[in-house]
Amino acid sequence: MRPFHLAFPVHDLDAARAFYCGVLGCGEGRSSDHWIDFDLYGHQIVAHLDPKAQPVSASSAVDGHDVPVPHFGVVLTMDQWTALADRLKAAGTRFGIEPYIRFKGQPGEQATMFFYDPSGNALEFKAFADDAMLFATS
Repeated sequence: MRPFHLAFPVHDLDAARAFYCGVLGCGEGRSSDHWIDFDLYGHQIVAHLDPKAQPVSASSAVDGHDVPVPHFGVVLTMDQWTALADRLKAAGTRFGIEPYIRFKGQPGEQATMFFYDPSGNALEFKAFADDAMLFATS
């Protein structure tokens, strides 16, 4: 699988750097006064400075929760997901949806969590006990 690329707005590059490198553990790539490349589990995400950036506040009902949209993230292994959840909790990260198991006992059962970066961008990280269930319908 090839890495994806995602560009998104942030209102403060220093806060973005502290969060994506310091909390999420991303490597930093190229940067300028207006953007920073981050290595998010082998994928290229780029924070672009927009001092007026405002988070989108839409949501969609999923499994009894209001899931923020838009959002982005990575499907991790269960061990990576657990380690990240522990790291985020220790850092005092603001969760939109606390880490939990979604669709328990159903096709697509998954560990998931939603949280926000300092600019209010929503992120979801998830993991499956069986990666074959990623697109399962039955």
